[in-house]
Amino acid sequence: MKNYLFASDFDQTLSFNDSGFVLSELLGISDFEERVAGMARINLVQQGGELAYLLLHDPEFRRVRKEHLTEVGKRIRLKQNIHLLPQILSGGIEGHHFSFYVISAAPEEVVQSALEGIVPADHIFGTRFRYHPQTGEIESIVRVPAGYGKVAVLDELQTQLQLSPDHVVYVGDGSSDVHVMLHVNRCDGFTVAVSENKYIAPIAKRSILSEDALSPLIPVLEEIVGVTDPLSIRLLFESYGLQIQEWDKVKTDWLTIRPIAPKAFAQTAGQLEVSLV
Repeated sequence: MKNYLFASDFDQTLSFNDSGFVLSELLGISDFEERVAGMARINLVQQGGELAYLLLHDPEFRRVRKEHLTEVGKRIRLKQNIHLLPQILSGGIEGHHFSFYVISAAPEEVVQSALEGIVPADHIFGTRFRYHPQTGEIESIVRVPAGYGKVAVLDELQTQLQLSPDHVVYVGDGSSDVHVMLHVNRCDGFTVAVSENKYIAPIAKRSILSEDALSPLIPVLEEIVGVTDPLSIRLLFESYGLQIQEWDKVKTDWLTIRPIAPKAFAQTAGQLEVSLV
């Protein structure tokens, strides 16, 4: 039996919603995106840690209590068939066992509430707060798994499970996953992007787009398990009562073309003429 660590982000990787947006709706705050963009422009916090900062410092978010975060988790819309993902990873692939963990900058209470009955609480690592014992107000932050914080959690899990770095798989969707993907790639692990985000799509070893939580299994089956026959992959999914209806493999180049300023164009054309001569 070959053992692996399979770690995944949560927001928009296992879900369709961003925890911050759902919490803002619950609180009646309409400009969450603008606040996050403002912090990003001045690099105030690591990518992904914006909500944690707002909960600790923003007056409108300061009224949040643990029960609010639990309620947000219940409102999160999860991707299809997510309940099957831990089951297939742990024992559904012959000769391979994948220990499934979730590492997210979203508040731990949100992720635990959203994945209750699917992923054990001790397999979820999110932003952890310290609460005032009387008022329930957030007093401080214990841990934020954003940016390099995800690398730290991943290294802890790898040591705990006694796995070599090349037996680590990480799945993510956004810029907060750049650090951890670069780290996993450098150590010969395997990375999967589930979005076309321009920061991680070129970094991830494979990218796959789907509304189904089981989609990252396909590159894992192909690249790690060595199942290269599409029919065998389809049969595995069918054994769980699922059918792969559309499966298109494409390669995407990110390209922007702009007109050259007249002066620069004349200079470039002159250089080109000289080179050709």
